[in-house]
Amino acid sequence: MTEKKACVGNREIGTKSDCYVELELQNSGGIQLELKSKVGSLFGKSITKLTNEILSFYDLKNVKIYIEDTGAVEFVLAARIEAAIKKLVKSDKDFLLNPLEQNKQATKKDMFRISRLYLPGNTPKLMLNAGIHKPNGLILDLEDAVSPKKKYEARFVVRNALRNLHFYGAERMVRINQGELAMEDLKFIVPHYHNLILIPKCETSDDVIAVDTEIQRLKKENKSDLDIWLMPIIESAKVVMNAYQIATASKNISSMAIGLEDYTADLGVQRTDEATESFFARNMLVNAARAAGIQSIDSVFSDVSNMEALAENVQKSKGLGFDGMGCIHPRQIRVIHDNFAPSDKEIEKAKRIYLAFLDAKEKGLGVVSLGTKMIDAPVVKRAETTIRMAENSGKLDKNWKTA
Repeated sequence: MTEKKACVGNREIGTKSDCYVELELQNSGGIQLELKSKVGSLFGKSITKLTNEILSFYDLKNVKIYIEDTGAVEFVLAARIEAAIKKLVKSDKDFLLNPLEQNKQATKKDMFRISRLYLPGNTPKLMLNAGIHKPNGLILDLEDAVSPKKKYEARFVVRNALRNLHFYGAERMVRINQGELAMEDLKFIVPHYHNLILIPKCETSDDVIAVDTEIQRLKKENKSDLDIWLMPIIESAKVVMNAYQIATASKNISSMAIGLEDYTADLGVQRTDEATESFFARNMLVNAARAAGIQSIDSVFSDVSNMEALAENVQKSKGLGFDGMGCIHPRQIRVIHDNFAPSDKEIEKAKRIYLAFLDAKEKGLGVVSLGTKMIDAPVVKRAETTIRMAENSGKLDKNWKTA
């Protein structure tokens, strides 16, 4: 029997910047819209206009629709209404708002990914201004942060956010689900100006290859040439032992992360601030990533109230060789950036090495030396990375060579 009524969205106490939609197909009666909005006096007419536009786009002439609005922006309203329609009506058409021009930009494989902020894919209020906190990446999460019964409608919100949310320069990331759910997720993501896919609970290199293959198919189908990078997440003891095979599964892998909540659960131990229980796994991941020529990304730190413990954790992470870590609250971003930033001593050493390299290059010398020490290419590369990080963090003026 064909469903006649669909309900999507959020209406719980405390819901903001969202809406709840009930849509019922009718045999007659035309469009019957009931709108309850906190901002109805200001935006009631525009909400009504958008609703009628979407219903007309799907050729729906007889429906009863109830919208309970708590200040949803246009792309959220559109996502909710479209999701309700597609629960009832089979259609290959997508109702898409014009994308922001800045959301069409590609990112580089080796760009800084010092911080990445997780945002639940079905909670618009947490997305809207997240970029002003200046993380390197914003992760719209379709996996653990979204309940199973909400995953379908969350895809519409995430798709529209990729096009219409202001990311303030952050890399546009999405954490997908596993298996068949992941393949469905990709259809909503790949065609819509997306930069990086996080692949959770990666078990083998085949998991990476399956995702990458589907991405390339969808890119070709949608005539897209935007680079999409991959970040597999290692989350079990078995996969730690296979980290290098996963890190080298595709040329599109830019980085590899570790998920310590699931990893420690797999070990059967408690996760601690000291992190001795995960020392081996984190070392394995850093070495596998470095051997593969990609970035290594540490797990999130779950205590959002303890900034001192976070700072200590970041210092340990940096000492192990990680290039960045995840965060679950905006207040963690600055602490992560400050503690991953190179020290004054590291900056001065990097400057001396880099200047020696430039001098040798200018003189046509095949060997770089600093004092009595010979400097090889990996040391120079590390110095260049340190200088870039110092410039990026504001600890070193970009015109330091001419100052």
